Amino acid sequence: MSWNLDSLKDCLRREEWEIAEEGDCLRITNEDGLDAYLAVSGEQIVVESVLFSTEDVKDEAGLNEKILRTHQIFPLTTIGISTINGEDYYIAFGALFSESKQESVITEVESLFGNIPAFLEAYEEHLI
Repeated sequence: MSWNLDSLKDCLRREEWEIAEEGDCLRITNEDGLDAYLAVSGEQIVVESVLFSTEDVKDEAGLNEKILRTHQIFPLTTIGISTINGEDYYIAFGALFSESKQESVITEVESLFGNIPAFLEAYEEHLI
């Protein structure tokens, strides 16, 4: 099955998540108020969440090194930097094949939500 936003919205419908369409993506909010954005791009489904602004980092080089040395301990999720409205932010994201099974899509979103607090705790010493 190749996914689109409507079928993904149905797939992700869960009591603990609020789902809304925002442009070309879905905003998924969990019971803790964390937002994740999910989009289909070519042969990928990408789900991501903003962690913090680069302006909130004391030493970007130090944080980047720590991320590169520790990212593998967080299953299915990695960290990148994206520009949003002209500002750079660290984001947590996961990607999977656009024809992945429903269980895989749900697991990707659940893993992202589970990893966000762990990322914030692991890297908090680098934040202002």
